[in-house]
Amino acid sequence: MPLLEISGLAKQFGGLKALGGVDFTIDEGEIVSVIGPNGAGKTTFFNTISGMYPPDSGVILFEGEDIAGLTPDRIAKRGISRTYQNVRLFPNMTVLENVMVAQHCRTSRGVFSALFQTPAFLREEEEIRQRGKEVLGFFGTRLTGYRFDQPAFVLSYANRRRLEIARAMAAQPRLLLLDEPTAGMNPRETRELTGLIGKLRSERGFTVVVIEHDMRVVRDVSDRVVVLDHGVKIAEGTYEEVSSNDDVITAYLGRPAGEGSS
Repeated sequence: MPLLEISGLAKQFGGLKALGGVDFTIDEGEIVSVIGPNGAGKTTFFNTISGMYPPDSGVILFEGEDIAGLTPDRIAKRGISRTYQNVRLFPNMTVLENVMVAQHCRTSRGVFSALFQTPAFLREEEEIRQRGKEVLGFFGTRLTGYRFDQPAFVLSYANRRRLEIARAMAAQPRLLLLDEPTAGMNPRETRELTGLIGKLRSERGFTVVVIEHDMRVVRDVSDRVVVLDHGVKIAEGTYEEVSSNDDVITAYLGRPAGEGSS
């Protein structure tokens, strides 16, 4: 059984059909990239999976249970975490606090324990702190040591993107949705993050769906590639299969494959 199985996913905004009946599956342990030209429906696809938008129709099965239309917090508790195309950190919180906050969907202590600082609450808070440090350690010195106590707003752009991935990891998901994780990075930063995406699976055991524009990243990390155009899946396969597909070339270049420019 696939970890995530989507069928007939549709979403419309007024007269704009953002998703037109998308089918998608990913097995546990896979890395699948979702690509397509601007306006293809990629981020809407993530937004419906993660509960930001309720789908108009379709089924989203996660571990065999339909999660379509659940709120984002309930979906996070089920085991799906995501990053965003535009970084959404808490800028005035420290690096460590940003990662600790993400874990509160997994906490068991209530308001009473927090108000009265019960021993059970303090133990759980310390566990969250240590887990946060361990997650940040995945990124090496970029987010550890003195950076634990730095406010997020002082980080470089690349490190803010790394921190957003760390925050998604900290919620202990089974499935990570990464929305353009290398956007705005220079070639060296992109290569480093490409390697980290592979390690999310090999070292941490995550299943990963990536929206990405950089085809070198897609080539290097993907088991499979799914191509959307105007909210419809137009191709699926290995990177080699998809990159030579005539429909994909037409969608990206705006002309039939092999047709010269005049």
